[in-house]
Order: sequence, then C-alpha cells, then structure tokens
Amino acid sequence: MSNKTQWQSVCSVDDLIAESGIAVWTADGPVAIFYLPNRIPCLFAIGHTDPFSGSNVLARGITGDLKGQPVVASPLYKQHFNLETGVCLEDDAVQVPTYPVLLDGNNVVLEVPVKSQVKEIA
Repeated sequence: MSNKTQWQSVCSVDDLIAESGIAVWTADGPVAIFYLPNRIPCLFAIGHTDPFSGSNVLARGITGDLKGQPVVASPLYKQHFNLETGVCLEDDAVQVPTYPVLLDGNNVVLEVPVKSQVKEIA
C-alpha cells in the first residue's frame, strides 16, 4: 500500500455552507468537509461514515463547540466528533479519519491518495 498523497480539488468555495458540512467522494471513501467561517482554521475534513451506524451521514450533522473543541454531532446517535482530531468525545476509543484541507483560490483542496478520483455526492 502506497503512502503517497496529492492535493486535489474537491469542490468550490461556492459549494460550502457556513456552519455546516458537505460530502465529497474520494478513493479513500466519502469525506465530510465542514466550513466554520468564525474559526481559524475555518475548514475541516473528516470521514463521512458514522462509525457507530456505518451510515454516510456525518456531513449532515450539527456543528458546534464543546469545551473549546470544534465538533459535529452525528445525526443518528448524536455522538460528537472532534473536527480537528476525529476522536469521538463520548468514546475516545472511536475515531473517524481526518484529512488536511485548505483553500486554493476559489477551490477547496483535500489531501487524498494519489489514485483518487473525486466527485461531489449528495
């Protein structure tokens, strides 16, 4: 298995919704990108799959701040995931993957495996 990665455009800034998430597809699987314009950094990317249900729903969760940590609450069982580390606040043995993400002009770019094919999913 290769550890090589590349930065790849996954969506435009216009696709982002303040204080919310969108889902994109990568070779590594579905990824949830969150835009929190009142924080620095303002973009976060974590795995879109809720580890408790196996459903791709985390981009649909409610964002917030718990004890100074940016989090998303899963829309299914309400566990909170730290957007910086991916760790579940209710069970720190559970974690979702995190991905480096940044703005490149009007494009949101995500660090993904080299052979990634990216498309936006609904």
